[in-house]
Amino acid sequence: MNFQLKILLLSYVVSTIIACIVIPILRRRNIKQTERELGIQETIVGRKSTVPTMGGLIIIASTIVLSVFLFFNYNAEDPEIASRLLPMIFVTIGFGAIGLIDDFKKVILRNEDGLSPKAKMFGLIIIAAIYICLLLFAFKNGTETFIPFVDVYWTMPIWLYIPFALFIIVGTTNAVNLTDGVDGLATTVTTVIMAALTVISIIMGIKEVTIFGCIIMGVELGYLIFNIHPAHIFMGDTGSLLLGGAIAGISLYMKMPLLLLFMAIIPICETVSVILQVLYYKKTKKRLFKMAPIHHHFQLTGWRENRIVIVFNLITIIGSVISVWAIY
Repeated sequence: MNFQLKILLLSYVVSTIIACIVIPILRRRNIKQTERELGIQETIVGRKSTVPTMGGLIIIASTIVLSVFLFFNYNAEDPEIASRLLPMIFVTIGFGAIGLIDDFKKVILRNEDGLSPKAKMFGLIIIAAIYICLLLFAFKNGTETFIPFVDVYWTMPIWLYIPFALFIIVGTTNAVNLTDGVDGLATTVTTVIMAALTVISIIMGIKEVTIFGCIIMGVELGYLIFNIHPAHIFMGDTGSLLLGGAIAGISLYMKMPLLLLFMAIIPICETVSVILQVLYYKKTKKRLFKMAPIHHHFQLTGWRENRIVIVFNLITIIGSVISVWAIY
């Protein structure tokens, strides 16, 4: 437990220091969301237009610094653990890089469309495919997938496992991206999910996941100081894609992606609300929700942002507890 706390505290401190450096720079350079991104946020709370974005730079920079430091630290003591950190670092930073390119085009180059949906999806699929190949062929993780509550691992045929794993990674990443829209919501929800995954890794004795999970949690907690309502920074796609990639990557690494059905219930509901809204509108020309994703629906019904964050996190905590319970 001692080394987990050290990594967590170190990550928290590094993230906080980097945030204190990055946020004033973004504010001075007027790095703000585009009108399209603000949407309902600007309608409900005018101050949103003055809050800088691309805060994912804090998350990705902190993750890189800490990952490099701990990789070399463990490489001297336990090279196997160090090498097994690499695929999780790759998928996390890779997805963050795609988000960074998208944010750069939208915010710096003032191209409101950013990366085209096809280009973004292509990039995510390429990174995900490389990650899956690393797990299967370089690290010999196999295709076993844990079935919750029955304590059984199902060995999938590789032709089924690869598209399944691709769906988990890309789907989870986009779900987390949709969850980002209320001060502190995506950050707190993903921190709870990451805490659950880290606890499971401690129970299962998967040290490399414990190390990386503590890095991401500490980084998020440092960032959360500036992102909780009223937010002083928004993460943008850089942060949301990175966090989604980290969650999906770790769940696949531990062979427990089906646990995301419980711990990631909020991102799943956000995604389902968007799908239902589109299908319902196409059929009836009416809206099922006041606005999707569903956190915006609650905003328009009068819920304050803090209330949404608290309720959604309580649901995530319940789902995470069920996930930990499901491994016994």
